[in-house]
Amino acid sequence: MSYNFYGWENALVPPVNNDFKGIDTPQKLYDALAEIWCEYTCAPRLRFKWSKENMTLGQCAVTAFLAQDIFGGKVYGVLRPKGNYHCYNVVGDVVFDLTSEQFGDEILDYTDNPEQFREVHFSKAEKRERYEYLKAKLKEFTEMNHEHE
Repeated sequence: MSYNFYGWENALVPPVNNDFKGIDTPQKLYDALAEIWCEYTCAPRLRFKWSKENMTLGQCAVTAFLAQDIFGGKVYGVLRPKGNYHCYNVVGDVVFDLTSEQFGDEILDYTDNPEQFREVHFSKAEKRERYEYLKAKLKEFTEMNHEHE
């Protein structure tokens, strides 16, 4: 199967824990999140534009920090025109961006970007709550799909 998110071809990093059964590559995380991302997990300022067809819209920070929980590594941010950072993951020398599809044909520059920290992003209660909701939904999803193992 092929994916459209940035770096998917090399995103074969193993999880650093067993918190989410069956999520053993970023591709599998993407598959699970494709069932979970919703209007509620989208950044409030972008909710009016969110749709199943553009499911990664407004999901970058909550997704990147959740991927960091599972695969380790660091979260970096591409500065966007309106001053926000678009978050993505770097694990060792592997760079992947599970939410890059929201930019369509635009190619982002994944080099020399500043590291992003959850303490800063989650100082906004609304963003922390979206992350906790996404994480809880992923836990539910993986347990439901692996309860007979």
